[in-house]
Amino acid sequence: MKKNLIVGTGISGAVLANLIATIKNEKVLIIDKRNHIAGNIFDFKDSKTNILIQKYGPHIFHTNNEKVWNFLSNYTKWHQYEHQVKANVEKQLITIPFSLATLYEIFPLKIAKNFENELISAFGYDNKITISQLSKINNKNLKPIYEYIYNNIYKNYTLKQWKMPIENLDFSISSRIPIYINFNKNYFQDKYQAIPQKGYTQLVENILKHKNITIKLNTDFKEIDEKFDNIFYSGSIDEFFNYKFSKLEYRSLYFKHKTLNREYHQPKYVINYPNDYKYTRITEHKHALNQKSTRTIITYEYPEDFKIGKNERYYPVISSKNNLLYEKYFKEKEKIKGLYFIGRLGKYRYLNIDEAIEDIFKLFEKL
Repeated sequence: MKKNLIVGTGISGAVLANLIATIKNEKVLIIDKRNHIAGNIFDFKDSKTNILIQKYGPHIFHTNNEKVWNFLSNYTKWHQYEHQVKANVEKQLITIPFSLATLYEIFPLKIAKNFENELISAFGYDNKITISQLSKINNKNLKPIYEYIYNNIYKNYTLKQWKMPIENLDFSISSRIPIYINFNKNYFQDKYQAIPQKGYTQLVENILKHKNITIKLNTDFKEIDEKFDNIFYSGSIDEFFNYKFSKLEYRSLYFKHKTLNREYHQPKYVINYPNDYKYTRITEHKHALNQKSTRTIITYEYPEDFKIGKNERYYPVISSKNNLLYEKYFKEKEKIKGLYFIGRLGKYRYLNIDEAIEDIFKLFEKL
């Protein structure tokens, strides 16, 4: 029987372990250097308030992929949740991503109606566009909208989150926050939107519950001296090769959790702060599963540089320079039989949960 090692118990590693164990009927050892499973989607119940806390920031599952939805539905019951986010702009809470609904929150009725007509005329109704597309449209009547969105929503937020102006961001990142030409206030507009009823940690635990799967926590890859037929590595590819060609760039996050003696702090699960303060957003966890408590827990999210040994990698900084560096490492990987890189860090791509699972499905088909 083949032996498989998976490094990382996040969603990519967990789904792959499940497929290998159940369909191929092979043994899997899955390890994690942290003291818990589920990677960055790890959540836990606060012992004093019973509120479920997403330790590493809010995660809302959304997808149009029915295969992914059906797979996860085997391991969890869902709490239906449509994510609606507000941004604090000039002391006013406005809907983001920017949409026709946002127009009417900001501008007087007549002006908003004129802008609505111009946007629909230029791009059509119920479409989504990027800030780049809006900037390039040859329509002087839309210039005030572009300037408002750029200056109040994108400019400072991007500087805080990525430490660079939006113009320097790779399109794969800048296009992730669209402008919707409709009145839908949801942050995501996928067919399936939900959060596991009992949290992501239990979802991952259920996915990993199989006689062929062994889990070892507090275990570094370098501590493993067994031989395996296949190694699936969800850590950073440059770290695997001991930074042989230089370090890939990442951004990190610092989370500050705070318990408050009040029922609610804010009207929505997430409020963004694009311009004021050093943090980018505040998450109020009880909104996610509509939990009831006389107290509440909020989390401030501060972007920061990634530093080895100090914090965790969260976001790959996609650029032509980093892409070329990744390709050099990938060529090294090709020299090693049975070695695969998976997940956001291993693939050096900004992946949502469903995208990460789609990637694993494709890899498993090749296997």
